[in-house]
Amino acid sequence: MHPAFSVVFFTTATGAGYGLLALLGVLGGLGFIPAHFWLGLIGMGLALGLIAAGLLSSTGHLGRPERAWRAFSQWRSSWLSREGVSSVATFIPAGLFGIGWVFFGRTGGWMAIAGFLATIGAIVTVCTTGMIYASLKPIAQWHSPYTLPGYLIFSAMTGSVLLNALLQAFAISPTAVAVAALLLTLLGWGWKLATWRYNDALEIATTANTATGLTGGTVRSLEWPHTEENYLLKEMGFRIARKHGAKLRRITQALAFALPALLLAVAFALPWPFAAALSVLAAIVQFAGMLVERWLFFAEAKHTVTLYYGR
Repeated sequence: MHPAFSVVFFTTATGAGYGLLALLGVLGGLGFIPAHFWLGLIGMGLALGLIAAGLLSSTGHLGRPERAWRAFSQWRSSWLSREGVSSVATFIPAGLFGIGWVFFGRTGGWMAIAGFLATIGAIVTVCTTGMIYASLKPIAQWHSPYTLPGYLIFSAMTGSVLLNALLQAFAISPTAVAVAALLLTLLGWGWKLATWRYNDALEIATTANTATGLTGGTVRSLEWPHTEENYLLKEMGFRIARKHGAKLRRITQALAFALPALLLAVAFALPWPFAAALSVLAAIVQFAGMLVERWLFFAEAKHTVTLYYGR
């Protein structure tokens, strides 16, 4: 029993992809990034590729993937449905922006408008993804003021580190992007530490007594309500040893934040191509670290239904 890798990869890949897309859309539209053919092709291809790979990965988590299209009809009440609608809608301006950049060599005019719309769509989609988890009241670790901002911060962080690596690879090294990548990585680190501190101090008022309405004595389970593990236990009832959790937190801090920040800082003092190599390495290491961070995000979540199982 462990968090599904499909969901872990989905949240990591789409977060980085939408972060990169948002930055390409706004910075390209403003002319801050040159409309270079290969830069546009690889940059937009990487952003849309990460998004598409993440979305496809998420379908593997469904019990009946062929029915995934039905989720789009519930956008009035479901954050999951809103995420699906906004993710598909974002591809339209993103595709137009990419076509203008790659085939026409321009990012101004109507292409700039498409880029700005793609940026807005990317931000909205990340918000809907964050709200899927932040809206779940039975899971105190997710239903907190840290979840939604965390999604936005991590998306901007990974997107900026990817953009910096991309620009450095093409010997385009605007200092502002490198500084933003470093500062956002440090901000993400601080936000993650604050989130862990908040979750560790949680005092959940719900107990087996309050859940069942029985106030006399201590309520405990004599046996499970059913003979097999259900969906909630598999997805939100994972038990991780304290020593393993502490080790994985250290790995997360090292790979997702500390090492990328160090590599980005050292890259400032080195000439190209060494700065480019360190920037690319920082992006790769951070992506690996965010996979561990997302795994912990799901593994450390506890649904109150586990009270019925003596957990």
